[in-house]
Amino acid sequence: MPLIALAAVAAYAPALHIPLIADDFPNIAQAITWGAPEGLRTILGDPQFRLRATSYWTMFALWQAGELAPWVYHTASLVLHIFNAWLVFAIASTWESTRPAAPWAALFFAVHEGHQEAVMWFSAVNELLLCFFGLASLWCWLRRREALSAVLFALALLSKESAVVLLPLFFLVTERARWKRLAPHAALVALAAASVLQSRANSFRFHDGSFSLSAPFWDTWPRSMARLLWFWGWAAAAAVWLARDRQLRTLAGRALAWMGIALLPYSFLTYTDRIPSRQTYLASAGLALLVGVAAARIPGRRLTAAVLAAILISNIGYLWTKKRSQFLERAEPTAQLIAFAEHTRGPIPVRCFPLPRIVAEEAVHLSTGRPPGSLVWDPAGAAGFCYQAK
Repeated sequence: MPLIALAAVAAYAPALHIPLIADDFPNIAQAITWGAPEGLRTILGDPQFRLRATSYWTMFALWQAGELAPWVYHTASLVLHIFNAWLVFAIASTWESTRPAAPWAALFFAVHEGHQEAVMWFSAVNELLLCFFGLASLWCWLRRREALSAVLFALALLSKESAVVLLPLFFLVTERARWKRLAPHAALVALAAASVLQSRANSFRFHDGSFSLSAPFWDTWPRSMARLLWFWGWAAAAAVWLARDRQLRTLAGRALAWMGIALLPYSFLTYTDRIPSRQTYLASAGLALLVGVAAARIPGRRLTAAVLAAILISNIGYLWTKKRSQFLERAEPTAQLIAFAEHTRGPIPVRCFPLPRIVAEEAVHLSTGRPPGSLVWDPAGAAGFCYQAK
C-alpha cells in the first residue's frame, strides 16, 4: 500500500504547484454558499446541483482550511486519487482469480496519465469523489456489508449525474444469485435519474446543447475506447489474446466491459468526438485491471522489472513534462489577471480575456476581496488588462 501511494505522488506531484484554473474560481465561490451547513437544505432541494453536492461540501471544507491556497486543493485531489488506487487494489484482491493482478492494477492506476485531468484540475474533483464512493461501495458490497454499501452508493450518486452507471458495473461483477439484493441500489439510481429529468428545465447541460441523446455516440464511444486503451491497454489485450488462456480472456473481457460501460454516459456529449481525460477516470479502473491481469503473467523477474520500469517511466515522464506545462499554460490567463488586480487601484478595465467573464470576476473577487463589479469590460479601451501569452 505505501508503494502505491508513493507511485501516485511521484506521478502527480507536479499538480501540487499548479495555480487554480478557470472554473475553479466560480465553483469555489458557489461552494462557499452552497457547501456551507446552512446551505444543506438549498443544495439538496435543487434537482440540478444536489447530484454534485459532495463536490460543494469538499470545496467548502477546503476553503475553510486554506481559502485560495492552490496546494490545499491539489493535495486533496491527490489524496483522493491515492485512496482510489488503494480501492482498485482492494477490489482486485477480493477474487482469487484477480489477486495476482491487484498490485499491478493499483500501481498502473496510480501513475496512469490518461485520466490526468481528474487529478490535476481541481474542478474535476467530482470524478474523484464519484470513483471513491463508488469503488468503496463496491468493495463493501463484495464484502457483504450491504447497508454500508448502499450509503456509500448514495454518496456516489450525490457526486455526479453519471454515477448512475455504477449500477450496471455492480451487476457486471456480482454473481446472479445476489442480483436481487441490489434492489436498494437500483432504487437510489431511479431517484437520481428522476432528479436529472426534473432538472431538464433549467440545467445548462440540456440548454446549451452540450449533452444530447441524439449525439453521435456510435462514433464518440469507439474513438474514446481506442484512445483509452493506448498504449498499455492494447499491449495488455494482445498479450491476453496470445496467451490462449480461457480464464485470462474472461477476466480481460470483464475489464473491457467495465471500460465500455463507464464511458457510455459521456458518449452523448456534443462538443467533442473524444471523451475528455477527466471523464475516463472510472473507466481507467477497468483499464488498470486489464493491464494487471496481463502483467501478472509475465515470466521472469527481469522481464517483469523491465515492464514495470517502462510503465512508470512513460507515464510519470509524460506527466512531468508535457502535461505539467499544459496545465501551467491553462492557469496563466487568470494568474496574470489576479497579479494585475493586486497592483491596480480602483475599477479594473479589461480589454481582453480568453475565458468566460464569471471566471475573471470570481478570481479577482476571491483573490483580492474586491466587490463584484470591480471589473469594467471595455474591449475598445486603450488601457487596461489584456492577457498576453508568454
